[in-house]
Amino acid sequence: MKKVIAALAVTGILLSGPINSEAALGDRALKANMKHQDVVELQGILQKKGFFNSNHRSTYFGASTKRAVMNFQKKKGLQADGIVGANTYRALGITKKPSSQVKAASSNLVSVAKKYTGVPYVWGGNTPKGFDCSGFLKYVFNEGAETNIPRTVADIYNNGKKVSSPQVGDVVFFQTYKKGASHAGIYIGGNKFIHSSSSKGVTTTSLDNSYWSQRYLGAKRIIN
Repeated sequence: MKKVIAALAVTGILLSGPINSEAALGDRALKANMKHQDVVELQGILQKKGFFNSNHRSTYFGASTKRAVMNFQKKKGLQADGIVGANTYRALGITKKPSSQVKAASSNLVSVAKKYTGVPYVWGGNTPKGFDCSGFLKYVFNEGAETNIPRTVADIYNNGKKVSSPQVGDVVFFQTYKKGASHAGIYIGGNKFIHSSSSKGVTTTSLDNSYWSQRYLGAKRIIN
């Protein structure tokens, strides 16, 4: 019987009626008792709209967050279930991709980046004839993830979403010849990143490398 119900749930039909369109989003939806970095962003948006009154934000989707979401949903004429799914995202003005799409985009991004391995470093270069570090990122994100990012490392750093530890497709930043973010690459997993190095061109390097580990600033998420 459980298998039958599960099969019906996939098609959108349950014995008791249609499934809730928000709850059915699975890994895309945010709901009570979850912990996720996106909850911090959600709380900030709700606060700006006057629905979340606490100045303390966290990754935990607790009772106060659920109450704020429900009040917002009521205001917008949505089903007030406290679940942040597609309809609530749209009402909040948040455009998000399902995590499966994010993973696919990140994987494709890395595949595209790797195919340019060996392309020489060229100051100001932003084509496969030669890349500087930010030119490489901009070109690869455009081709591999259909995402337009800023041209300079500093601007990419300022626009990205900070993460505590990088995942595949995140951008890792370094402080090299000047204060602040001045070099960057794409994290590909296994504690490695691919970047356009001034000495080697497009190459893959370990974050444990003695030169880069001392200059590491952190990681930021571009695809979300």
